[in-house]
Amino acid sequence: MRRYYIVITAMLLAACAGNQKLSSPPPSSSLVPDGKLWSSLFQQKAAEYKALCIQAFNVARWRLDESLLISSSKPRAIITDIDETFLDNSPYAVHRALQGKDYDPATWQEWTDKGIADTLNGAHAFFQYAASRNVEVFYITNRKEAERAGTLKNLQFYKFPFADQKHLILRQPQLSSSKEDRRLSVSANYEIILLLGDNLADFSSMFDGSKTSSEREAAVAMLAAQFGRKFIVLPNTNYGGWEDAIYGGRPLSPTQKDSAIKVNLKGY
Repeated sequence: MRRYYIVITAMLLAACAGNQKLSSPPPSSSLVPDGKLWSSLFQQKAAEYKALCIQAFNVARWRLDESLLISSSKPRAIITDIDETFLDNSPYAVHRALQGKDYDPATWQEWTDKGIADTLNGAHAFFQYAASRNVEVFYITNRKEAERAGTLKNLQFYKFPFADQKHLILRQPQLSSSKEDRRLSVSANYEIILLLGDNLADFSSMFDGSKTSSEREAAVAMLAAQFGRKFIVLPNTNYGGWEDAIYGGRPLSPTQKDSAIKVNLKGY
């Protein structure tokens, strides 16, 4: 009987030791900042993600066709964002996450200079279709002027229409990240029939600046009729204004981000 208790005690001690080992955190170098690997895995491998992209561009094509049935005194144009709207930058997120790091302007430009980001499903066919219907495409992005060469290289490699200096409108050093003035400059000479983006600030100035999640949701409710009609949203679980809202628009350390994420999650 004594031997039996000794065996049981040894098994319990081993189990406790095993549980303690599993609950200890991995080395900091193996941590994935903000879950970027998980979201990148969805973007790269999930058929559902590909279906969402195709769905967005299908809707965009239907709306484009509808707009052409109505006469216009101006030439027609589409305004589109670039990153995660039709170019896939998840390899950059993966590269940084595997180093235990997050977005950084210098390494981001190293990536964009390569001009090798792949396209999202349905994107190229849609923009080529728009061009075939005499609808111009303007690429309004918050990439910096220093990224112009790499960006044009990427667009031209995949033969996107209107991939030229006139139609690529980047963020200028003296301007804020708001795209409103750039959208207005295009609309002065064109009828904007569609706006495409992965971030709500790609559509309206109502989403500019540091907004809370509640403020962003309220603005979505006010503009509800435009989504799927004039505003075409592409999915992006990797980053964006929604993430900035969680962090209060402030630069946070990984530990602070972790705390902010947990505070904003709903469980039961």
